[in-house]
Amino acid sequence: MQILIVGIGALGGTIAARAIRAGLPVRLAVRNTDSAEALRRSGLRVSGLGGEVTADVIDVAAVEDYGKGDQFNLILLATKAQEALEIAPHVVDLLAPGGIMLPIQNGGVARALADRLGEDRILGGSSNFGATMVEPGVYEQKNAGHLVIGELAGGVSERTDRIARMLGRAIEVKTSSNITGAIWSKLLINCSVTTLGALCSQTMRQYMETEAGKKVFRQTYQEALSVALAIGTRLERLSVDPIPPGWPSSFAAEEHYQSWVEAIIAFYGDVKPSMLQDFERGRKTEVDFINGYVVALGHASGVPVHMNATITGLVHQIERGVLQPARDRMNELADQACERTRGTSI
Repeated sequence: MQILIVGIGALGGTIAARAIRAGLPVRLAVRNTDSAEALRRSGLRVSGLGGEVTADVIDVAAVEDYGKGDQFNLILLATKAQEALEIAPHVVDLLAPGGIMLPIQNGGVARALADRLGEDRILGGSSNFGATMVEPGVYEQKNAGHLVIGELAGGVSERTDRIARMLGRAIEVKTSSNITGAIWSKLLINCSVTTLGALCSQTMRQYMETEAGKKVFRQTYQEALSVALAIGTRLERLSVDPIPPGWPSSFAAEEHYQSWVEAIIAFYGDVKPSMLQDFERGRKTEVDFINGYVVALGHASGVPVHMNATITGLVHQIERGVLQPARDRMNELADQACERTRGTSI
């Protein structure tokens, strides 16, 4: 099986290094020839949880340098969401007969690609890896994450099991008969952990030490969960049950709710938000595929999503340079949460 990994950022680089060290037939694709040459010189190095690995010799080229003579049984898309939608139609021709493209972005990327390119060529995927790119080619894995893959139509399949067995030689891979539910469960975390941490330039553990952080997390998660359930999503358990104890009212289960929050912090609490890394590098974020995606579906289904809409707007302002990530922003958001959610909670 020939594998192409497209996008060698924090997630793609971590997976690529471990796959190469495991002896998988992996080639890499990056944005341009300069990036390819730099990675070719530096190789890949991963430290942190999962053990340290290095890959000194890598086969890497710019996406545009791959042609019809190159054929792959699996193309793993590990780019940002917006880049995946742009790149996928160009690299789909690199699939061998019966080949599979596996996008592992947040939100509805896999569904959009399946609708555009055909469900027979697309699997759904989700990752809960917490990884940081220290510099190009150097990565730190922050948690014991894994990939979840499955058929977008649901159920089990031979090709899903085959891909899981292959990638499982390098990283932990689980299969799901409800990958859409798994993608949504990850999205709930992205909305309330990744984006909030980016806005206040803190990890989840840090901002959850404040009352403001707790209120904003609660409201943001509540809105996203309400949208997921309103559109008929059957959520999947990931690191925790996606539905908090006592939902939709936790007044009788506050102690259990706090334990549920602590379990999320234990898994994601020390991960530097990938969106914050985007801010620091001046890159466009995935917010439109995370909180913005929830907002769009909330408006379409009549579910209130004021907090997620406010958060999305703030991220866009930071992208434009109008604002900067700031710790006191959590206090501003908490004031809005109190005004709109007095008497209701999860």
